[in-house]
Amino acid sequence: MFSEPELETHVYDKPPAHANADWTIDQDWASYSAEEHETWDILYARQKEMLPGRAAQAFLDGIDILNLSKPGIPDFRELNRVLMDATGWEVVAVPGLVPDDVFFDHLANRRFVSGNFIRKREQLDYLKEPDIFHDVFGHVPMLADPRFGDYMAAYGRGGLRALKFGTLKQLARLYWYTVEFGLIQEPEGLRIYGAGIVSSYGESVFALDDASPNRIEFDLERVLRTEYRIDDYQQNYFVIPSLDELLRVTVETDFKPVYDKIADMPDIAIAKIIDGDEVLTKGTQEYAQSKSGDAIIV
Repeated sequence: MFSEPELETHVYDKPPAHANADWTIDQDWASYSAEEHETWDILYARQKEMLPGRAAQAFLDGIDILNLSKPGIPDFRELNRVLMDATGWEVVAVPGLVPDDVFFDHLANRRFVSGNFIRKREQLDYLKEPDIFHDVFGHVPMLADPRFGDYMAAYGRGGLRALKFGTLKQLARLYWYTVEFGLIQEPEGLRIYGAGIVSSYGESVFALDDASPNRIEFDLERVLRTEYRIDDYQQNYFVIPSLDELLRVTVETDFKPVYDKIADMPDIAIAKIIDGDEVLTKGTQEYAQSKSGDAIIV
């Protein structure tokens, strides 16, 4: 977990001096130390070993397409040559968290922003803000799939609209429950595809195997109304039937009428099951109940 001073080094209110106006920076691949490359290799090895039979086929295919098995932190110049050929996407380095409008504009133009720093050894299992392992290993393999690449670009365009409508909170829940913590139903069973799960050793097991969380069939309105927690494993996971269906819902839906419809509806609390839910697993919530302190809810 980041200490407060370290967290501050990657949070800015304007582009730092070494950044461009769009917040991008040079990855400066040559500056990574041997220890930093080794940290990537440790994280990669333990995730790659456990993900077959757990991760979505599109994610596993993406790892192969992008040659992420090559030792060391990926060089974005090499990565982008392959990714651009596959789906027209590229990865751009940023110094840390970027403003919402900048993030959405990059997505809408098929640029995925990634921090260029990697976590410390004592942070292998958890850190508060995304580093290059979360961003590249967690997110980028899915961008090698044309359907998911189109979904992410559509999300970026939708994010720019949400800023105008004042509905960012609702749209952020869609990102959280799909891009970060999504599950997918495949012929062999449930699989993980969200970056927050596939880049986490513990949650890769918890999301599929633990009896604690709810696993609910994806419904757009339901997701837009559902709160989430940012400080621990999820209490709800939403399951899409396919990437084709996720893309169809995003592209064919005019979100403005949906926002208007749910505007006066209450938010749905974490872990609550409501009428109309197609529940695949009703969780015990034992894990969350065993934790002390107040959860950070969004």
